[in-house]
Amino acid sequence: MCGGILAYSQSYNQERTALANFLVRMYENAPFDGVKAVEDYDNAYLMSVVKLDKEKYKTESALNRVATVKAMSQASRFFNGSSITDDMIIRTTKSADGTSGTEITENIREHSVGYVKQLEHLTNFLSKDGQQVFIFITPLTK
Repeated sequence: MCGGILAYSQSYNQERTALANFLVRMYENAPFDGVKAVEDYDNAYLMSVVKLDKEKYKTESALNRVATVKAMSQASRFFNGSSITDDMIIRTTKSADGTSGTEITENIREHSVGYVKQLEHLTNFLSKDGQQVFIFITPLTK
């Protein structure tokens, strides 16, 4: 007598592909740039989306490196917070003919300390406007 076992399993790559497809569809439905917490049936993730203009970078490796650093920066601000300062300078001028003018300059600075290295580059693709979109994730504990 000969018997067989029929088993189905999902590999790590299939799970990542399914997650990538889900997140790309979510992004295309409502595009954004930054971080967002997302959940699938079993897990929660921090998703960091970086959108870059490919034409500004000479090499693919430079483009990938900038995307990675920006994603880590976004995740660090999410986990560690940041300090934001805002300075406004209002200059009024009066000319010889008696007319006056106003010039307003605003300086906004953001400072964040921390490092998030455990981001995984999940996928990248071209958006409808021709820019390169990178999606990075890291698991969140529920």
